[in-house]
Amino acid sequence: MTSLDKIERAAIAPPASAAVPGRHLAIEFAETLKLAVPIALTQLGQIAMMTTDIALIGRLGSEAMAAAALAHTVFFVSFTFGMGLVSAVAPLAAQAFGARNPHLIRRSLRVGMWAAFLMSLPMMALSFYGEPILLRLGQAPTAARLAQEYLLGLTWSVLPALWFMAIRGFMSAVNRPEPILWITLAAIPANALLVYLLLYGAFGLPQLGLFGAGLATSIVNFGTFLAGLWFAARRRPFRKFQILGHFWRVDWKLMRQLVVIGAPISLSFLLEYGLFGAAGLLMGIISTTALAAHQIALQVAAILFMVPFGIGMAATVRVGHAIGRGDAGAVRRAGYVATWLGIVLAAILTLAVVISRFGIAEIFLGENTDATAELSATLLLVGSTFFIADAIQTIAAGSLRGMNDTRVPLLFAILSYWLIGFACAYWLGFWTSLGAVGVWSGLSVGTAVYAVLLVLRFRLLASKPRRWRA
Repeated sequence: MTSLDKIERAAIAPPASAAVPGRHLAIEFAETLKLAVPIALTQLGQIAMMTTDIALIGRLGSEAMAAAALAHTVFFVSFTFGMGLVSAVAPLAAQAFGARNPHLIRRSLRVGMWAAFLMSLPMMALSFYGEPILLRLGQAPTAARLAQEYLLGLTWSVLPALWFMAIRGFMSAVNRPEPILWITLAAIPANALLVYLLLYGAFGLPQLGLFGAGLATSIVNFGTFLAGLWFAARRRPFRKFQILGHFWRVDWKLMRQLVVIGAPISLSFLLEYGLFGAAGLLMGIISTTALAAHQIALQVAAILFMVPFGIGMAATVRVGHAIGRGDAGAVRRAGYVATWLGIVLAAILTLAVVISRFGIAEIFLGENTDATAELSATLLLVGSTFFIADAIQTIAAGSLRGMNDTRVPLLFAILSYWLIGFACAYWLGFWTSLGAVGVWSGLSVGTAVYAVLLVLRFRLLASKPRRWRA
């Protein structure tokens, strides 16, 4: 063993307090919360950047706003594939951390960055053909043209954004997600300023319109990636892992494992997001009021989702650590503690939404208490069950990813979201008098089924250690 191995292995040894009898649950709760808080805040920061972009673009008019929405749809469909693959960095690195294998941690990040590079090429090509794609989908020519302008600037953010996600997975796996939060917080005002300057033209810079807004986002993504790489390569404790060592060596064996774990995650994301896109189409058929109310309720759900999403990523890391150590008891504790923490926090946030649902509708619509505001408040009330079920499924899925179990959850997603959820949403929305409320009830049913199946799956695998790496 080299001296570097000794230093690195000592650096990733588990805390001595983990062995103190009677304190396992308290320690697990504290460690999960320590990971989840900065991850959730990072996600909220990214939503803040997107919201800023939309607000600035909205000043150009409704056509620009519609074009930005279409561009984000095209961009995100392709980005989801890379996002799922890169998400596999966290469980691979976390298991290596638990097993005290610093070289495998470095290899996990390296294959994640190589996968991001290889995936970014076809993803960028899709964005370059955004206008003909949107025209074939029946969108208005003007909106499609403006969306293409935005995509031409935005598409360059694909690779740095995926690389930043890979670094985030690595940092979370070694119990230090805070630098990613600091970088994101610094990026929020930088992004707002640069989007404003290039969108409208100021201080001698050209007015580039929607292309400028997309280009500004790409520049900021490059900046966040470079900052993350600097932290990972030069700052303690990350520099001990020497993440740039042998970087140009492609590890095809581990790459295959990354794809096996990450590809089902990508497909699951697409199935979930596709369901909500389809629900929006159903709402549009019902009425414009239903569609507007749906968008408001969905935006609230997206904000609430960031809290359990952070806990789910923490669960991936904590379960992965326990898997690496071969500690069956710690695997179960990590999953159950994260799940109950998510349930409690989701219940508190859901109660706050239910109580303030009319005020939330006014934030989006002003003081006009019209039919859209009334329906928005109703959907937020109906969505109370959905919010909690969504939190449970997110955390349970994160726990299963810590076990490298992603293929069976993909089958669950097909069954729950589409065979049950979409079918119920369509039937309740169009074959009963519920309308928009019926569509959201269907979403709640599908999500609840998915949550139950994932929890049962985790219980099964947690009780059978021999199946962890199946």
